[in-house]
Amino acid sequence: MGFLVPLALFCWIPVVLYLFTRLPLQRAVVFSFVAAWLFLPVAGYRIAGLPDLTKTGVTVCGVFLAMLLFDTQRLSRFSPSWLDAPMLLWCICPLLSSVNNGLGLYDGMTSSLTQTVTWGLPYFLGRLYLGNLYGLYQLALGICVGGILYVPLCLYEARMSPQLHGMLYGFHQHSFAHTMRYGGWRPVVFMQHGLEVGLWMMAATFIGFWLWRSGVLTKIYNIDMSWLVASLVLTTILVKSTGAYALLALGLLLMWSGKRMQTSLPILLVSTGICFYLVTNTVVDAPGYQNQIVTSLNSIGVSEARVGSIEFRFDNEKLLADKARQRLLFGWGGWGRSRVYDKFGRNVSTTDSLWIIAFGESGLVGLASLTATMLLPPLLYFSLRYRKKAWERPEFAPASAVALILVLYTIDCLLNAMVNPIFILANGALAGLVLQGPQLPIAPRSPKGQRQLPATSRMTRTPARGSACHR
Repeated sequence: MGFLVPLALFCWIPVVLYLFTRLPLQRAVVFSFVAAWLFLPVAGYRIAGLPDLTKTGVTVCGVFLAMLLFDTQRLSRFSPSWLDAPMLLWCICPLLSSVNNGLGLYDGMTSSLTQTVTWGLPYFLGRLYLGNLYGLYQLALGICVGGILYVPLCLYEARMSPQLHGMLYGFHQHSFAHTMRYGGWRPVVFMQHGLEVGLWMMAATFIGFWLWRSGVLTKIYNIDMSWLVASLVLTTILVKSTGAYALLALGLLLMWSGKRMQTSLPILLVSTGICFYLVTNTVVDAPGYQNQIVTSLNSIGVSEARVGSIEFRFDNEKLLADKARQRLLFGWGGWGRSRVYDKFGRNVSTTDSLWIIAFGESGLVGLASLTATMLLPPLLYFSLRYRKKAWERPEFAPASAVALILVLYTIDCLLNAMVNPIFILANGALAGLVLQGPQLPIAPRSPKGQRQLPATSRMTRTPARGSACHR
């Protein structure tokens, strides 16, 4: 591990403080999270009794410290809501699981603190700072620009192999054997795994395409958006993530169908399918449709390696779900107790997906709170607040794109466990927008090359109580 690792992590907090003195607050929050996630090392420092100091941890600490120094009144404007309850429950689930399994109060408190830093605080910051249309516009723009910045880095690693993290920070962040895919290299850049890069580039491509087609963005720094979107699409293909391809296609199909039919029914059906999948794999034994999925993938020509990977995940999830049902409500807690071991004490299971990890460690209570946290804000956005406006009008397009990305991210969590703080930040921002309702602040002047978001007759220049307004 090179000397730049501690330098980059520990110096990020003063960098965040500097950003808060130079940028509008919403943009400073977005820049802090996106830049940290894209470029800081995949490393952590253990601190006794506290969460590991990772790039998520230093960013959260930096933003909270900046808020205390430069924006002290924001906390007093925050109004808790029932929509925050699932996230609150998800953050205290490790404590409930530890106590229920006799692991002790200390173990539960430290585990809950880690979960709060990873999940609760990014969500809370999204609620505080980005819970309006302009905040979600800034977030959508940040994700799109972040994807554009990753284009040359991904192209380099797709040609030369994943070396950038090792070259800069002195070590590879994951097994190098996982970087080969389809006869070439799968970019990893500065993330934990190539699957994370695929998910990120999928999100950036989808958001960039929708902002371009809706007329919100025509240029970024005098570069036409059509060229930038084309580069994002090409790079997403070259990151060699089959799941990212499928999610991007599904996202475009859902947004197109919603726009054409002026209904959120397709998104509601997909979300219902997610819940159906979770219920049928937790409360009862996994049904036979998993075998049908494998058979269908074989019949449509999906590669044998990809089908085998999905079948392996299904088999392991069945083993893990069977054990999780022995501690149905609160799970087994941490320390690998939810995994399956043979008679010699060897681990014979693999935990790939986020849902099976949540179910095994925190039981039905944890899985239900996590699912509600991830799905409720986008579902309320599409079905209640903006069901007829969200598809075509430019001022709603960024929020709509981010909301649909959260649904796609939830689907990805059925197969992978890629915890991305930017999507959690987006979840809190969307929850804030849904709770704020039609009383939305008019967006200030957009940066050069970006279209001004028009106001509507239902908007007001005075933010609602508890909403986050920009500087």
